[in-house]
Amino acid sequence: METETLAMAQEIDFSLLALFMRASVTVQLVMILLTVASVWSWAIIVQKFIAYRTARHEASVFDRAFWSGEPLDELFERIGSQPDGASERIFASGMVEWRRSHRQDGELIAGAQARIDRSMDVAIQKATEDVMRGLPVLATVGSTAPFIGLFGTVWGIKVAFEQIAISQSTSFSVVAPSIAEALLATALGLLAAIPAVIFYNKLSTDGDRIVAGYEAFADEFSTILSRQLDA
Repeated sequence: METETLAMAQEIDFSLLALFMRASVTVQLVMILLTVASVWSWAIIVQKFIAYRTARHEASVFDRAFWSGEPLDELFERIGSQPDGASERIFASGMVEWRRSHRQDGELIAGAQARIDRSMDVAIQKATEDVMRGLPVLATVGSTAPFIGLFGTVWGIKVAFEQIAISQSTSFSVVAPSIAEALLATALGLLAAIPAVIFYNKLSTDGDRIVAGYEAFADEFSTILSRQLDA
């Protein structure tokens, strides 16, 4: 009996492609959905790592230029009013409002400090949206993929029991393939969810640090302008 069971097991193809092809349409759709979610998550993860590295480099370069002693007007003229880096855009938004707050006679319009702060806050909000874009997708995949995979498994086991009832046999050749196909759905769900959760936590922390850097710079720049306003 054991020899016959072993022989039947060797004849069954348990490769991933074979398990997918033998699965029911519902389980196949679940597997495709989880595979797409996993690929999408990894694309976001790679893109965010590249974007965060670029953002940190741009912030570091601008920070050195800002504190180099170069006059702020000259720095603003050099980077322009629509620069690429987020730190530069925050600085540019404050400088644009600073210049708009001067009348033709050189006097400042009342409420200049509040307008400058609001202008930089808007720039920070836009930069924050760019930094955090894509992270909700990772959170969604991480929280839902295991349950989607579990649904595929439950459905696959349901189909397996139906096949057992139809064939009126509980032999290894009838039960094993269906159970393997069902469990593959759960495995794909975990494969999609685990990296999504890990990198969501990592990228969220990194993103918060980047945004905190923008906010700290805006506060420092606002303090500098405040001194000039008081003078």
